[in-house]
Amino acid sequence: MYAVIRSGGKQYRVAEGEVVRLEKIEVESGSVEFTDVLLVNAGEQTYIGKPLVEGATVTGTVEGEGLGEKVIVFKYKAKKQYRRTRGHRQAFAKVHIDKISVAVK
Repeated sequence: MYAVIRSGGKQYRVAEGEVVRLEKIEVESGSVEFTDVLLVNAGEQTYIGKPLVEGATVTGTVEGEGLGEKVIVFKYKAKKQYRRTRGHRQAFAKVHIDKISVAVK
C-alpha cells in the first residue's frame, strides 16, 4: 500500500513503515497528519483524487530535523571583475510513515 501526498509544495510517494525526508514541517516532534492525499494504491484498488482523495489520511511521526547538503551559488560576469559566492542548506524533517487510511464511500 502506498500513497502520494502533497507537502511543502512538492509531491512525495510514501509507503507504510518508510522514513521520508520532507521539507521542514512546523511540528517539532510527535505525530503529524497529512490530509492532502492525491492518490492511494491499496493493493488491487487505486483511488485517484480530483484533486484530493476524499477521506484519505496519512499519519506519521516526526523523528528529527536537519539541514541538507550545501548548494553553492556562484555568479560572475566575464571581464568585469564581478564574482559572488553564496551557499544554501535546505531544512528538512525526517518523518516515519505510520499509517495510510482511506474512508471508502
